[in-house]
Amino acid sequence: MNGYAGKLLFVDLSKGTLQDEPLTDEMARNFIGGYGLGARILYSRMKPGADALGPDSMLGFVTGPVTGTEANFSGRYTVVCKSPVSGTWNDSNSGGYFGPELKKAGYDGVFITGISPSPVYLWIHEGTAELRDAANLWGLDAKETQTALETETGEPKLRAAVIGPAGERLSLISCVINDGHRAAGRGGLGAVMGSKRLKAVAARGTGRIEVADPERAREINLAIRAALKADPYAGYFRSGGTGAGTPDSVFNGDSPVKNWGQAGVDVFAPQQTESLSGIKISEKYLVKHYACAHCPLGCGAELTVDDGRYPLQSTERPEYETLAAFGPLCGNTQVEAIIQCNELCNRAGLDTISAGATIAWAIECFENGVIGREETGGLELVWGNADAIVEVTREMADGRGFGAVLGLGSQGAANKLEKGHEYLQTVRGIELPMHDPRLYPGLARTYQFDPTPGRHVKGGIGLTQGYLGPEKYQTQGSGPADVQATTFNEMLSSGGFCLFISYFGGSDQVLPMVTAVTGFDLPTLESAAIRILTMRQAFNQREGLTRADFKLPARSVGQPPLAAGPSAGGVVDSEALGDNFFAELGWDVKTGKPSREALMKLGGMEDVIRDLY
Repeated sequence: MNGYAGKLLFVDLSKGTLQDEPLTDEMARNFIGGYGLGARILYSRMKPGADALGPDSMLGFVTGPVTGTEANFSGRYTVVCKSPVSGTWNDSNSGGYFGPELKKAGYDGVFITGISPSPVYLWIHEGTAELRDAANLWGLDAKETQTALETETGEPKLRAAVIGPAGERLSLISCVINDGHRAAGRGGLGAVMGSKRLKAVAARGTGRIEVADPERAREINLAIRAALKADPYAGYFRSGGTGAGTPDSVFNGDSPVKNWGQAGVDVFAPQQTESLSGIKISEKYLVKHYACAHCPLGCGAELTVDDGRYPLQSTERPEYETLAAFGPLCGNTQVEAIIQCNELCNRAGLDTISAGATIAWAIECFENGVIGREETGGLELVWGNADAIVEVTREMADGRGFGAVLGLGSQGAANKLEKGHEYLQTVRGIELPMHDPRLYPGLARTYQFDPTPGRHVKGGIGLTQGYLGPEKYQTQGSGPADVQATTFNEMLSSGGFCLFISYFGGSDQVLPMVTAVTGFDLPTLESAAIRILTMRQAFNQREGLTRADFKLPARSVGQPPLAAGPSAGGVVDSEALGDNFFAELGWDVKTGKPSREALMKLGGMEDVIRDLY
């Protein structure tokens, strides 16, 4: 089967069993790969209402059809589960080299249930798989685990997806780390993996993925590279990574400031934020650039910080989300402190978005007298206190002191402390990302109503709106464009592409490349994209969740409106955007439930119809 290894692995950790199953052509056509394939498998095989941290919970590592091929921007894989935070469908995407290695080792996806009696790791090597004892790995950080696995297996070229100590402790903001620093970050994935006592999934393979039309795939690659070469923004992005324009984001209204409470122009002078630019960081600390598998862009960078209060050897340049979360969101512009926090999170396996956002919540609570030194262990958690931000991040990484409380995430911490709920900036308990719907109103619909809530990478019309005027707050007629953009993203992600292919002239090449790799025609792919979105929504509906269970924090939609900055006065009607989105899909506008007619039209959803009707 072109574009696929043709095999899935199912592991029951309670029983210690491993079973290979073929990936059928029908399943591949209907759900493509990535979280599309993951949604189909979890819906079919995971009990409704299962405890996300219990033995019936299923955790999946899934590749797309372009993963492991020579396609540009194809170094991605997806981790899927039921979130222990939101109780919803959960997926998170990561780059690097683990996804292609898993595919070349013989598997399109790995799905894990049960709880091991003792720590184990899954070793996949040239088409075979086995569980191995991980007692000697338990307690190691993510980078140490990667090195230890290479030594133990004698395979220095293996790739691994691992948890750090945060995941072992079941921190609700823990994540899965691969290649030492790439993260499948959101929704408590690390806690699900830790609950199973699964330290790592390690893979090594040299298999080849057959492509339906190699010549056409080569032509598309050349077209993508030509577009990339002609795009002046590509060089800017390569030099500074996703954080190249962070200072601009602070002042144009993109980056939320002080826990979403203020505008950048109210808090910072331009010279204060210059150091947050990824380009400035590289100018000062760059060791070398690096790229994910088959990426012609290369937005990553290794740094060495050899001066100041927070020296580090061989660390990674923070991404935009990290710079914004530990920076402006916390009233902080000390970039070396942010680099230190990034390193602490990567090693511990903490989601940097949720970690920074949780600290911002704690700072606002401290500033308003909701918590004091007795709760923080003496830390002076005030806006811009870089030393306190680093120290509490270290505590979160170590699972001690006030950091142990913050390791529950902001909602978990508020629940434990029984106060501070009024300052939460979450949807279904998930901390919001670092792109502001008051600038990009369409993001409000995505954050609130995507089946995976609180994500900035789920498509939709949001990020196309930043340079529009007041008309962007109008909602009439938003449905068709929103659905079109969202379903395009379903195919991009499920296919195995990096989102950045759509930023640099490659949007028109995504579907043609999937066709060239798989041989699937365009109508098949377009139908699959809607089916994938619908299956993720059906997962939530079967869990008993309806539209009314998803609410955004008031600040994020301009209630009250900001008084200054580019988004001053802006109020976002996320509910109307949701109405239009659901109506365009043929779903019930009141509940978000896919209609029987929509499900029947899609096909391949017979079990969903039985469950929901």
